[in-house]
Amino acid sequence: MTLDFFVILALGAAAGGFMNGLAGFGTALFALGFWLQIMPPAQAVSIVVIMSVIAGLQGVWLVRASIMDQPRRLARFVLPALVGVPLGVAALSVLEPGILKLIIAGFLILYGGFFTLRSSLPKLERPTPVIDMLVGFAGGVLGGAASLSGALPTMWCAMRPWPKSETRAVLQPFNVIVLGVTALVFAINGTYTGQTLTYIVVALPVTMIFAQIGISVFKRLTDDQFRRLLIAMMLVSGLVLMAREVF
Repeated sequence: MTLDFFVILALGAAAGGFMNGLAGFGTALFALGFWLQIMPPAQAVSIVVIMSVIAGLQGVWLVRASIMDQPRRLARFVLPALVGVPLGVAALSVLEPGILKLIIAGFLILYGGFFTLRSSLPKLERPTPVIDMLVGFAGGVLGGAASLSGALPTMWCAMRPWPKSETRAVLQPFNVIVLGVTALVFAINGTYTGQTLTYIVVALPVTMIFAQIGISVFKRLTDDQFRRLLIAMMLVSGLVLMAREVF
């Protein structure tokens, strides 16, 4: 491992860890921009999944009280997602992942751009259990097909006027569980070679440290600021995803 390789590996771990700690998602979008420069896509994605899960556990612990207060709400998202993940993996033989990512990027840009420019945020207050389940299922499918499990749940939760801890109590464990299943699939398929495990050992401490920095910033945000952050992140995520697929 050369010095240049180590620096890029550490920068990706820092960027991904910070966004995971701050927003509860975004590890892949920010880490892969660095890691795809130094390793094959499959290896980079397999490392991102592990970083997302382990760093995400810190965020889950942070909002554990909110999770326990609303266990049924989380279940409405997670249980359908577990059904969707294998369907998304199966769909890879039919769908073109690149085209799917471009479509999702377009939605993210339109959604994030529209609400970023608005002075007032959407406030969908009434219970929507059926839509919650559909969003969770679609998130699972997208997670299996294109590693984009968090896109739709984040868009949906940003429309709800929930306190930031309640929003994170859905998004963080949702992503941890879906990506945990994905990591298990990678492990069964023999993706984690000795070299990949070495990179994980090197990147993990950096990811954990910067996730803690992100969490400290999260604690300082108001509920409204956090919702605006999620919406702005949708715009940024869409632009990053679009640029990666086009260029």
